[in-house]
Amino acid sequence: MRDSLSWPIPVSERISILYIERESIERDGHTLVAVSGDRRTVIPVGKTSAIFLGPGSTLSHAAAALCALEQTLLIWVGEAGVRLYTSANPLGNPERVLRQARLHLDPVARLGSARAIFRLMFGEEAPPRRSVEQLRGLEGVRVKQMLREMAVTHGITWNGRNTSGRQDPVNLAISTATAALYGLSEAVILALGYSPSIGFVHSGAPRSFVFDLADTVKFRTVVPLAVKLAAESPNNLEQRVRTACRDLFVDNRIAATLVHHTETILHVDDRN
Repeated sequence: MRDSLSWPIPVSERISILYIERESIERDGHTLVAVSGDRRTVIPVGKTSAIFLGPGSTLSHAAAALCALEQTLLIWVGEAGVRLYTSANPLGNPERVLRQARLHLDPVARLGSARAIFRLMFGEEAPPRRSVEQLRGLEGVRVKQMLREMAVTHGITWNGRNTSGRQDPVNLAISTATAALYGLSEAVILALGYSPSIGFVHSGAPRSFVFDLADTVKFRTVVPLAVKLAAESPNNLEQRVRTACRDLFVDNRIAATLVHHTETILHVDDRN
């Protein structure tokens, strides 16, 4: 006889994400417990969409088996989701991936999702009668202007974005910060049962939707933080940026924001 619920609780009625670090996850009957010394914390596995396993966490075989039975996604991440290392999702969510694919393949629906991304990025509606390619170009122009303004604010020299070769401190800081955000964004996408590769503004890359989702918060969160830290000092820059991003993700509940933005992008009115 199956030792979990015959009908797992729908994702819409579950907790989105639980983050656990420096604890041992074990099975106790039909639930999980996080053990740290004498402390035992019950984890409502059947009511949780995804469990983020941070540094110092361990997972028993029986606990992993229960997560699979209850369709709870396991994701191994760095501190506060700064890095995504791997995930375990044996059952997946084909209905959500199929919906995402339908939106991508329908030109009108894809444009609606692209317009939603623009609105989340800049807090305003995209100009009417623009194609996805035109919106991508508009976003690029706006982003370049935002980076120039950040450089002026912090009194630093800015010669444009450089993602290859030897990077100056500002570009290095931005690359480090965006890598951290991409890890968290991909973890959220996987936790919700969608595909990281099916994007709307970005397309054709394994992480296209990761880039789309990260862009909705990137220039209000990690990029300004990275520029500020680079302006303060080039010393130990990558570690300082990663630590600052970790704190930012926790203090500002960025994962919760990304969950909301994902649903907004993928549930827009197709007539938009």
